Amino acid sequence: MNTKYLKINPSDNVVVAIQPLQAGESIVIDGQCIDVLQDTPAGHKIMLTDLNAGEDVIKYGYPIGHTTEEVKKGQWVNENQIKTNLAGLLDYAYNPITVNLDIPNEGLTFKGYRRKNGDVGIRNEVWIIPTVGCVNGVANQLAERLRQETDGKGVDAIVSYPHNYGCSQLGDDHENTKKILRDMVLHPNAGAVLIVGLGCENNQPDVFKEFVGEVDDKRIQYIVTQRIEGNEVEEGMKVLRQIYEVASKDVRTDISLSELRVGLKCGGSDGFSGITANPLLGMFSDYLIAQGGTSVLTEVPEMFGAETILMNRCKNQKLFEQTVNLINDFKSYFLSHGEPVGENPSPGNKAGGISTLEEKALGCTQKCGKDYVRGVMEYGERLSQKGLNLLSAPGNDLVASTALASCGCHIVLFTTGRGTPFGTFVPTMKISTNSTLAKNKPTWIDFNAGVIIENEPMEVTCRRFIDYVISVASGEEVNNEKKGYREIAIFKTGVTL
Repeated sequence: MNTKYLKINPSDNVVVAIQPLQAGESIVIDGQCIDVLQDTPAGHKIMLTDLNAGEDVIKYGYPIGHTTEEVKKGQWVNENQIKTNLAGLLDYAYNPITVNLDIPNEGLTFKGYRRKNGDVGIRNEVWIIPTVGCVNGVANQLAERLRQETDGKGVDAIVSYPHNYGCSQLGDDHENTKKILRDMVLHPNAGAVLIVGLGCENNQPDVFKEFVGEVDDKRIQYIVTQRIEGNEVEEGMKVLRQIYEVASKDVRTDISLSELRVGLKCGGSDGFSGITANPLLGMFSDYLIAQGGTSVLTEVPEMFGAETILMNRCKNQKLFEQTVNLINDFKSYFLSHGEPVGENPSPGNKAGGISTLEEKALGCTQKCGKDYVRGVMEYGERLSQKGLNLLSAPGNDLVASTALASCGCHIVLFTTGRGTPFGTFVPTMKISTNSTLAKNKPTWIDFNAGVIIENEPMEVTCRRFIDYVISVASGEEVNNEKKGYREIAIFKTGVTL
C-alpha cells in the first residue's frame, strides 16, 4: 500500500490522502501524474478528474454524492463541494448474490461462564437495575456498599445502571424501556441482578417481573422501596449479599467460539474508517461466523446509501423484506420529524474526511464483512439466529451500543477515528482507525488498526485481533472496564408526560 495516498476501488474518481499532502506535490495514479492543488489533510479526498456540477463522486466503487460546483483534477474535495444523493423512501428490488467465503473452522475456545439455562457469559458481574429513574440514587448506594463490603472481589464487577425512564412514558417509549431493562436482567454477563423498584411508577415492578419471565431466583431478585418499612438500602443489602454469594462461586470453563456474540459499532469515524478498522471488523465478523458465532450490525441511519449491499446479501426474500422495512421505517421516523435522511455526518466526521452519509455508510457497513444476512431484529429484540444479524437502532453511540448489548451481544466492537472513552454494560472495545489516535489516547484505545495503512497485512492484523478478542472474552478487561465507564441509554421517540 502506498503510504501517502490510496485509491480504494478501480472505479473511484477520488484518492484518499494517507498522510497530509502539500499543494504542488505530485501523485501518480494508474500511470497518470496529478498535481495536488491545495494542502490536503490526512483522510481527505483529492479528485482524479475534472467534474462539472451535478456529477457523481465515486469512492469504494459507489457514488458518495454529487458535486455542487465545478471541481478540478488534483483538488481537495469535502462537504463544501459534495452533496448527498439521498432522498426519502425508496422501492427496492431483491437481487440476491451468492456468498462463498471458504473460511475454515479452527475449533477455538474461550474461557466463559456457562449459565443454568445453557447460555454463556464472558463476565460474571453483579448488576443493580432500577425500574425507574426515581430510585437511581438507591441503586447507586447499593452498588457502592457492596463494593466496599467485598472489596470488589469474588465477581468481575459490581455496577448500578441508572437511567431516566420507567415513568411518564407512553406507547413505544414505555415498551422500549421495559424491553431494554428486561434484556439486561436476562443477560448472561450478569451472574446476579437486583432489580430496584419504587412502587408507583408506570413500569410497575410486579408487571415488569411477569414481563421478564421465569428466572433463577437465587441470582435475580426484586425489591420495591415503597413497600419497605424503614431503610431501603439496608433491606436491599440483605438481598444483594445473598445473590452475590451465589455469583461469587462461579468459575470460567472452556466455551466454543461458536457461542460468542459480538456487536459491530463505529463512532467518531474518519477517512480511514473504511480503509482500516471497519474492514478489519468485517474480516473478523466473517471469521467468527465461520466458527459458528454471531455478529450484529446496527446504526440503521448509517446504512442509508449502502443499504442495497445488505439487502442483496439477505439469505431469503423474507429477510430482504424485513431489511427494506428496517430502512424505510427509520427514514419515515426522520421524515415524520421534518428531518432530512442524509444529514448525518457530524463535525468530527467531516473534519476526519467524511463528506456525506453515503460515504459514511459505505465505510460503516464494511464492519459486517461479506457473509449472508441471516437475521433482522426490532429494537429491544433478543437474538435467536446465529450468523450475521441486522438490528434496528439509531446511530447514537450509547443508544446503539446499549441496544447491541441488550440483544445479547457479549462485547461491542467499536471502531473510531476520533476517539471516545465511553462504555455500555458489556465490554466496549475501541479499535482505532489510525495510529496517531492509538498513541495519543492509550487509555481509550484497546486495539490499533492503523497499522494496516502502515503496511501490516490485513490478515496479520486480523489474526492478532482474533487472539485479542478471545483474551477479552476470557476475562481481560478493556479500557472502559478499567476506568469504570459503564452506562446505558434507551431510545426515546415520543412525548414525556
